[in-house]
Amino acid sequence: MGTVTFVDETTSGDRGAAFGLEIAEERLTARELIRRRVFQEVAEFNAREQSQVFQGLVQPQDTERVLNGYALRTPRRIDPEVQTERALAAFAGNGFLVLVGDRQVTDPDEELELPLGLEVTFLKLVPLVGG
Repeated sequence: MGTVTFVDETTSGDRGAAFGLEIAEERLTARELIRRRVFQEVAEFNAREQSQVFQGLVQPQDTERVLNGYALRTPRRIDPEVQTERALAAFAGNGFLVLVGDRQVTDPDEELELPLGLEVTFLKLVPLVGG
């Protein structure tokens, strides 16, 4: 079993705090890697008492973007399956890029090697403002 380190970055140069996830397999598809990351962040959010700001890969439904994440309009638990579908749709629609080591992954069904110490970067694409 090894730890895969996830880190979020934006095209404007912001880099979020890295976090690790224990993964027993030596190979996973990009789709499964995204799913596990989303399930972990949703589980952590749902375990917190009275938290109303979700800090995750993609924006949950019925939330608004705030400085530290996404504010829920009404306190509730987030469904990890729905959030995974949103993340995979964002990946397919170029809402974010996945970099495994120094290589970009474009196919969600591509099987990835997960060596010890691997860093996976989720590069969130920031929409351009203006013309």
